[in-house]
Amino acid sequence: MGVIGTLILTTAIAGIGGTGLGGLIGALLQKDSNRTVSLLLSFAGGVMLSVVCFDLVIEAIETNVGILTVIASIAIGVAVIYALNYLIDKHTNHEVPHIDASHPKTADDLDELIHSDHYSVHYANKDNKFALMIAGIVMACAIALHNVPEGMTIGASYASNDAVMGSSALVLAVLIGLHNIPEGMAVSVPLISGGMGKVKAVTMTALSGLPTIIGALLGFAIGELGAMGLALSLGFASGAMLYVVFGEILPQAILMYHSKLPAFSAIVGMLLGLYIIFA
Repeated sequence: MGVIGTLILTTAIAGIGGTGLGGLIGALLQKDSNRTVSLLLSFAGGVMLSVVCFDLVIEAIETNVGILTVIASIAIGVAVIYALNYLIDKHTNHEVPHIDASHPKTADDLDELIHSDHYSVHYANKDNKFALMIAGIVMACAIALHNVPEGMTIGASYASNDAVMGSSALVLAVLIGLHNIPEGMAVSVPLISGGMGKVKAVTMTALSGLPTIIGALLGFAIGELGAMGLALSLGFASGAMLYVVFGEILPQAILMYHSKLPAFSAIVGMLLGLYIIFA
């Protein structure tokens, strides 16, 4: 299998496979455990932090393009993902009845974060196909904001290792697949509850992982442009992932399970990440 084929297969398993598996679990159980999902998310977030901070960012610095360039690319990654999230929330939150002035500024649950509740409202109201299509696009965009930078981290890491699927890229792929399982559950459960057939809901959930492949190819292509391209790719992907972890994954984990355990789960994840990188 060629270089690109290996990258596509790896990210497809992580993105489509992980999300689809979560969708299937959600369809079979028709419920999700906030505690389990919370601990899975925080653990995966902790390992991601270690990989980003102690591996990807270090590799970006070692390209010798200048520390200010690396910092700027990380800041741009954070800013772009935040801005896109803000725009989606601003234009869609008013359509979901329970999200009003008294609602917390952050989402209460994972289905709000990825806007699967937005689709479920339209589906339950039996709105026309155009409204459902728009709601589906919104949900796909919200999930893509997670999956594209996740894929970019795999692609950039792959490029930094001379197009060899090294331990960092494989660890990231496994982690992203793990992280996508609870996301898949959060997508399929409200869709099925809203009246969608299980097969269609699981299929739609699995396909929402496609942006991971797009992100991986983008990260790899930019990383192959030379030292500057690699630094920018690693920096942008790292910044995007830092926002996803600190701005979304960890806050959601704590909101879903009010306990100190998500914090300890994240710390255990960070320690495991350190072991994987330096062992």
